[in-house]
Amino acid sequence: MIADGVIDESKFRALFETGLNNTEEQMLSGNSIEPIILTEQNSRYILDLLWAFGLSNKNDILDNGEMVDEKYGGVGNFASTGGWSSAKGAGVDHYSMHQYVVLSSEQQQLVDIVSKGIYRPCCGNSTHFPDCNHGMAMLGLLELMAKNGATKEQMFDVALKVNSFWFPQTYIDLATYFKEQGQDWNDVDAKIVLGAEYSSAQGYQQTRQKIKSLPKPASGGGGCGA
Repeated sequence: MIADGVIDESKFRALFETGLNNTEEQMLSGNSIEPIILTEQNSRYILDLLWAFGLSNKNDILDNGEMVDEKYGGVGNFASTGGWSSAKGAGVDHYSMHQYVVLSSEQQQLVDIVSKGIYRPCCGNSTHFPDCNHGMAMLGLLELMAKNGATKEQMFDVALKVNSFWFPQTYIDLATYFKEQGQDWNDVDAKIVLGAEYSSAQGYQQTRQKIKSLPKPASGGGGCGA
């Protein structure tokens, strides 16, 4: 992605004021052969890498899905496209332009199905409509998991864990809600939690109002900036 200009290395490094650790350096240079372990400390870094990958990797969802629907005003008008400012040139110039990971028809079908069932509490759209950075990063993650043979259930389980790092308070609150309903968080179906009823911005806000053991929330919701 650096060679293709999807990531301008100097711009990307400037996003991280404290610099990158050894593992992050290896990931950026393409020299890492270790499994990626998402942590509280590196969640922003992983988000940005996946955002760049999801934006630039050629995929049918980007070519023929909601992002290119004329009623939304053009592919360059979204936070996930116009907002990627760490490229050489405009981020949208790399939109679905590079064949980094090519999926089989079965793998693509799996990404289509799963992406329609994963929402994020900063927006009201599913990953199939990745109009913000979190949505585009999740799309990239689903593509990588499908390529590596993950099942639908595994993809939902990982997606819930990743969302929980990107939106920690949301999922702490949701765990509290399910506990009040008599369900332990570890036993809750990830597919259910990630659906619009709980993980979309609107769904989460409605659920949050129902939690009896927490103070009523102030108005406003999560954002797409971090």
